[in-house]
Amino acid sequence: MDEIVTVTDDEIATAILTLMEKQKLVAEGAGAVGVAAVMFNKLPIEGKKVCAILSGGNIDVNILSRVIHRGLLTTGRRSELTIQMLDKPGQLKGVSAIIAGLGANVTKVIHDPGGENTDIAGCTLHISMETKHKQHFREITQAIREAGYFATEG
Repeated sequence: MDEIVTVTDDEIATAILTLMEKQKLVAEGAGAVGVAAVMFNKLPIEGKKVCAILSGGNIDVNILSRVIHRGLLTTGRRSELTIQMLDKPGQLKGVSAIIAGLGANVTKVIHDPGGENTDIAGCTLHISMETKHKQHFREITQAIREAGYFATEG
């Protein structure tokens, strides 16, 4: 053996998701590590013809669901944003208009009026959305901040 490289769980999840979307193949985690290593440039293969061996489709559907979710998060196609704002009419509409205007889809909103140590007139929105990629999410976050809201990822 000349060398060992490692890949993370997130890289494996992304490889499994990519195999499903682009090749219509289902692979278990251990079977997709070679593809993950190639996808995330863990090997010096530039300019070479390479074949990654793909094996094993024995993946539990509950685990597969988690893998898909993780893959969407790590590729920036599912994103979560936390926004601090005044709790008054029209605030949610304003944030939603920014998100929709930039082409993302809100999938979940949690309105939290706060607790003992928060502004009495404030609230927190936790928004889950479908985005195109990480840069798209950054553009949305920046636009929300430029509109005067305090937004953080997660």
